[in-house]
Amino acid sequence: MYLGIDIGTSGVKAVLVDESGAIVAQASDSLDVSRPAPGFSEQDPEAWWHATVNAVRGLPAVARSGVRAVGLSGQMHGATLLDAEDRPLRPAILWNDGRSALECIDLEHREPESRIITGNIMMPGFTAPKLLWVSRHEPAIFRNTASVLLPKDYIRLKLIGEKISDMSDASGTGWLNVGKRDRSLLGAAVTTLPVPWA
Repeated sequence: MYLGIDIGTSGVKAVLVDESGAIVAQASDSLDVSRPAPGFSEQDPEAWWHATVNAVRGLPAVARSGVRAVGLSGQMHGATLLDAEDRPLRPAILWNDGRSALECIDLEHREPESRIITGNIMMPGFTAPKLLWVSRHEPAIFRNTASVLLPKDYIRLKLIGEKISDMSDASGTGWLNVGKRDRSLLGAAVTTLPVPWA
């Protein structure tokens, strides 16, 4: 039996599949999005965790007991800012948040090769410009930020205690050198914080 968990914007879904890939059971729990200002879109990382627990507990206990592996998927690009004890410092800034348009322009100005390095145009949905926005508008939170995780990677941290991401999600942060499949020095344009795939 295998357990899949998807951290979506509107909810967390959990599914159990058997060895043949057939769905055995499904469950979900809903999430709310906060919009504290025009163009803003945020969620409480702890709400992801509670929804994950609720969704998994919604699966039959007998089937859950036979789980051999867990797979995670979820919304990309979100900025989950954690302190040195891995506690969220503020609501996560989501993929569909548009507040950091000016920071995108600034990052591309600071690094004219950014589109070649990252394989993308810098967009407000990406993680790097969100962190630059926090550094400018919430400097106390920025100073206390020890790490930044994507939403599903925060759930992985809660599950196994490790900060890890994958190349697919990392490609939407603005911190990945796509050609080299490694960290990009573009991150230094924002911060010296470690990135989770380092």
